[in-house]
Formats: sequence, C-alpha cells, structure tokens
Amino acid sequence: MTPLSGHHALVTGANRGIGAAVARHLARAGANVSLLVRSRASAAPLAAELEKMGARAAVVEADVTDAAALGRAIDQAIAALGPVDVLVNNAGTAESAPFLKSDDARFQRMLAVHLLAPVHAIQAVLPAMLARGRGRVVNVASIAGLEGGAYIAAYTAAKHAQVGLTRALACELAGKGVTVNAVCPGYTDTELVQHAVRRIVDKTGRSADDAVAALLKDAGQHRLIGVDEVAAAVLAFARPDCTVSGEARRVMGEDR
Repeated sequence: MTPLSGHHALVTGANRGIGAAVARHLARAGANVSLLVRSRASAAPLAAELEKMGARAAVVEADVTDAAALGRAIDQAIAALGPVDVLVNNAGTAESAPFLKSDDARFQRMLAVHLLAPVHAIQAVLPAMLARGRGRVVNVASIAGLEGGAYIAAYTAAKHAQVGLTRALACELAGKGVTVNAVCPGYTDTELVQHAVRRIVDKTGRSADDAVAALLKDAGQHRLIGVDEVAAAVLAFARPDCTVSGEARRVMGEDR
C-alpha cells in the first residue's frame, strides 16, 4: 500500500512547474488527484499522465482569485473524487517594482492570489476534514514569506501573510487531526523565474546567465532549485504520518 492510497489530493495551479511536479509526486504516493487550473485544456496532458500511473485524475477550472468560481471548482472535484484529504495551495504569480511605484492595485493582486485564494480554498474543504478528523493543508509559499527582498514589496508582504495564515491555522486546529504547513522555496527552475530572468535581460542588457547569477547571489543560493525538490517537501507534509503543523520549511537546495 502506498501512503496516500485512496486519498483525494487537490492541487491549485497544477498544470506546470511546481504544481505539476507536486501532482506527480502525490499520484506516485497513491493519491487520486484533482488539478485545479485556469484552463482545462492546459492540464489535460498531465491528467492523462497521472491516469497512466494508476491514479484517478480530475481537471477543474477556476481563477483562484474568483471566490465563487473557486468554490464551484472544488465542489466539482469533490463530486468526481470524493472529499478532499490533501489540499495544496500552489497557484501563484509574482510582480516586481520599486515600492514607490507599487500602487494599491498591485498589493491587492498579490494578496488576492497568495492570501485570499488559500483562505477560500481552505474554507471550502476544512469542514469535511474536521468532520472526518483528518486532513492535510500545504501552502506553497516562498522564501520571500520568511525574508525580505528588494523590488518585491507586494509579493513579499503577501507571502508573509500566507505564512502567517499557515501558523495561525496550525494553532487553531491543533489536536483536531488537520495539519497546516508551508513550503518556502527559493528561486526554482520554473517559467515564473525564467520570466523574471527575461525581464532583467530586457532592462539591463545582461546575459541570461548573468541575470540568473545575480538572482541567486541575492538569495544566497548556489543554483536554481528543481521542482521535484519542492514537490518532495510538499509530499512529506501531505503524508498521513506527518506529525508537524505550523512549520514553514525552507527549500533552498544543496550544493551539487
């Protein structure tokens, strides 16, 4: 028996990058997986891949910043695969700008994705988790949720809020069978980071390699983290035998 055999895991932002890697790890651990994405077509190949691995897979569609649409999508996932045992709040985006050029709308966009979307997703699945006396919530945050960073004030503030939510819920749910944890990766080899690299290249004229080196130096990293490293940390928190709650685990990679 695999550790998550028969469990239903729902992953937001699951069509690429960290989300897709998390979905694969959960499926290999025996879970049936719902892929919550903005476009069903974008996740269809991954759903087929998971089913070839032996998992049942469902694809549901929503913009996570639309609370009503998010709720409907989660209801559809539950109708397809049963109550959610593992919720992974992975959907995210990043914006960078000097603080004095970051208006209210920028802060609101970051908070909508990184704080309010997880709040609404957790509210949708938590009552059933509490009724069954078991559940796992894993928020994919960022090292920016634990430390500061230049030109990413709105993103950093939102990720700090996400980590704060994680810790507050862990305290509130202690002893009720539901754990809430966060994974906080540094710069990871994803499309999001590659987009940041392209912006640096466009603005500064640096080479892509120099742009990556600058990002890594500022973060104290020696290399980009692989998506599978982040997914492994998520899986550790998703397992039924996970006993910690309220942890915000850094994932910074190791020298190779």
